[in-house]
Amino acid sequence: MDVTTIETAYAGRDQLAASYLVSEGEALAVIETSTSLAVPRILSAIEAAGRTPEDVRHIVVTHAHLDHAGGAGTLMTACPNATLWAHPKAAKHLIDPTKLVESSRGVYGDAFDKLYGQILPVPEARVQIPDDGASLSFGTRTFTFLYTRGHANHHFVVHDSGSDGVFTGDSFGVIYPALQAPNQPVFAFPSTTPTDFDAPLAHEAVDRIVQTGAKVVFPTHYGAWTDLSAIATELHRLIDAHGALVDEADRAELPDAELDAWFAERVAALFDEELQRRGLDGDTRARHLITFDMDLNAQGLAFAVRKRRFKRGR
Repeated sequence: MDVTTIETAYAGRDQLAASYLVSEGEALAVIETSTSLAVPRILSAIEAAGRTPEDVRHIVVTHAHLDHAGGAGTLMTACPNATLWAHPKAAKHLIDPTKLVESSRGVYGDAFDKLYGQILPVPEARVQIPDDGASLSFGTRTFTFLYTRGHANHHFVVHDSGSDGVFTGDSFGVIYPALQAPNQPVFAFPSTTPTDFDAPLAHEAVDRIVQTGAKVVFPTHYGAWTDLSAIATELHRLIDAHGALVDEADRAELPDAELDAWFAERVAALFDEELQRRGLDGDTRARHLITFDMDLNAQGLAFAVRKRRFKRGR
């Protein structure tokens, strides 16, 4: 296949977050940049393919979260012939990352620098913003951009005609290879990271990806997967479970100050149940692997309740 998975070693671990290198004739495209700390790995993959950074024509980020786009400015500097493609609401934060960095520091705290390194701006003249449904011709293949909300309101996915695959960012969930158990359902779960989780829109995003008829998905977390129907089934079930927690907390009228602890306990229980379902409940490595995701998902659900209350004027 002319799509190469690049290990970005996000958070110092393997098979957590990927970038993808797409080869088309003498030209290259990079899908997802990960963090600036991952850029040397992307450049090494380009060299291993017998190419140079000058061969990169397109760099695409599915959304502005820093594990997907934090390295955009650094990689664009290294690839002088590349154009960056981003959602309109993401592009402004990549051109001027000040607010993005501030909000991310609020989520990740002291871990920010170790996780993401330096965030460089991308020159506005080198950024292109595709409309929903727009296509980009890349040699014999076509990239089609499809807006998908639910995880982030500045998210799109990219259908690639060459591989008949979709680069799904976070819209088709998180699928860690290390969490897959033999003869068990695929372990795919939604990412409800602050600040835009919306269960109905997340369901719509999953359906839109399946409806492309693609044969393979390339989630950023992690690698190529072909059983779209089974993955979608699990995602719909767990999106419902996360959404039900939001509804429950809202109905219970829990004070805002209690939401974080309430969701941390219940999201942990939800994930522990999923591990048990797959015979991984005694696997300390598996539990450790998803601790970061559990914490972020819980924060995102608490934020969703606060946002709902704010819109109601309470």
